[in-house]
Amino acid sequence: MKGEKRYYEMDYKMPLAIVIGSEGEGVKPLVIKNCDFVVSIPQKGKVNSLNASVAAGIIIFEVLKSRSA
Repeated sequence: MKGEKRYYEMDYKMPLAIVIGSEGEGVKPLVIKNCDFVVSIPQKGKVNSLNASVAAGIIIFEVLKSRSA
């Protein structure tokens, strides 16, 4: 696996599968080990996790934006 990047630093033009972790536990270590890349969504304030559907929406938006550019 390559190092973690912020979601807006990635090039999403390659074929990909998106794995979204749960709010409480995130993504299991074995799943992460089998990923080529890991991206994170930076957050401010006291909240340290996003709802999985919100995280998915942010990433899917970025993928579509990247592929339409």
